[in-house]
Amino acid sequence: MDLQSADGVRRNSTLICAPIMAESVDHMLVQMKRAKELGADLAEVRVDFLKNFSPRNDLEALIKQCPLPTLITYRPKWEGGQYDGDENKRQKALQLAMELGADFIDIELKVAHEFYNFIRGKKPEKVKIIVSSHNYECTPSIEEIGDLVARIQATGADIVKVATTALDITDNARMFHIIVNLQVPMIGLVMGERGLMSRVLAAKYGAFLTFGSIEAGVVSAPGQPTVKDLLELYNLRQIEADTKVHGVIGNPIGHSKSPHLYNAAFKSVGFNGIYLPLLVDSVANYISTYSSPDFAGYSYTIPHKEDGLKCCDEVDPIAKEIGAISCMIRRPDDGKLKGYNVDYLGAIAAIEEALGASNGAPASVSPLAGKLFVVMGAGGAGKALAYGAYEKGARVVVANRTYGKAKELASKVGGQAIALAELKDFHPEEGMILANTTSVGMKPRIEDTPLAKEALKHYALVFDTIYTPKLTTLLREAQEAGSTIVYGTEMFINQAFVQFERFTGLPAPKQLIRDVLARNT
Repeated sequence: MDLQSADGVRRNSTLICAPIMAESVDHMLVQMKRAKELGADLAEVRVDFLKNFSPRNDLEALIKQCPLPTLITYRPKWEGGQYDGDENKRQKALQLAMELGADFIDIELKVAHEFYNFIRGKKPEKVKIIVSSHNYECTPSIEEIGDLVARIQATGADIVKVATTALDITDNARMFHIIVNLQVPMIGLVMGERGLMSRVLAAKYGAFLTFGSIEAGVVSAPGQPTVKDLLELYNLRQIEADTKVHGVIGNPIGHSKSPHLYNAAFKSVGFNGIYLPLLVDSVANYISTYSSPDFAGYSYTIPHKEDGLKCCDEVDPIAKEIGAISCMIRRPDDGKLKGYNVDYLGAIAAIEEALGASNGAPASVSPLAGKLFVVMGAGGAGKALAYGAYEKGARVVVANRTYGKAKELASKVGGQAIALAELKDFHPEEGMILANTTSVGMKPRIEDTPLAKEALKHYALVFDTIYTPKLTTLLREAQEAGSTIVYGTEMFINQAFVQFERFTGLPAPKQLIRDVLARNT
């Protein structure tokens, strides 16, 4: 198979396989053409999806007319597929696919010995048999996966396939361990959102192939990215064994635009790194599992900024004061983890800029000096904003759902604490500044707002840390109430510049980062 990519810089041999799932041969042929246009290397023809499947006619048309090499899969219901008929007929169809020129066929471990007996060694030389096992419940231990792989190898498989389900992001590490140490070609994937890294880093660890869907949401297994995302968002062709892994640690994480920014920026400067959305339940478990020097740096978002700090070997003094990090770097010399907080730099700079435009204060004095600055939320971002405002001479008020947490933060910045429920009636003066650091109003619940519109008329400026959507309900209603608004994207952009430089040691391609964010919000 020709492994050169279009620009000649393919750095790994991992194939991208696009599942073809349609009810008619004609529709499958259309999907195959689309898969080739998108850049897939291989088409997995899921004949169990065909209505009124006529093996000889349909397989001949699909194999001969496919513009890509073909992997024929006829998945039974007992292994997560659609076929619910006679097993003998199914195996006969797979044998026919080999005779008609398929490049690969997939047979399940449960019936592999039976299938090899059935074909009695009549396997065309060019055909490779993938023997597969799918676990839709969990990811077993390394020992159990190892035993499973040995059983698959014992059938005479040309290629081993093991797909498991991620209950935690650390499950991927067990699959990587097996792939790296196996001497035969292996497809090793972990399904579900927590398993996304297994699909992208398949190229780092040398998996035979990874699957990418033709369109978003139309997947043959949970957590499957698109061919387009594998190639354009994650730059899969450029991933190498020594590619440095970065990512954003959060929960939820699907909304994050960070992978779009950093992957495009890494590529633009020729930095050998990948940046992934990391759906993490326990930061401590994640950090202790992925302790290799190749796992080089992270951004932190809700709700893990404080837990991230606890996992650092060293913490920047400002982050220590805030009590939360937004960025973690693994030092290349000794592998120690250092935490920083760069959130407040971007946010405060954006707020000052917006205020300065109307304030006319001397440059040496922050336009925030003396202002009443209300922070909604007392988590990592709330602490960062409260600390940043305090540093600039503002009088800080912290409003939080849990009053105790508000009081604890307010005491650190010489401020006042109130319960979030009281904020709608709180207006000791006009021209206040409001900063929302809660997740209220974040996609998908974009109609929600943390403060009633009526209360917004007392604020000169309203800032929202949320950037998906860019114009939150809070910002839209604040604008209607006459306030100046500052988008969360401004904080996001400014801290992205700083983090990029920490990750790479190179100057940030600022205009490119702005352009990418504009296209993705």
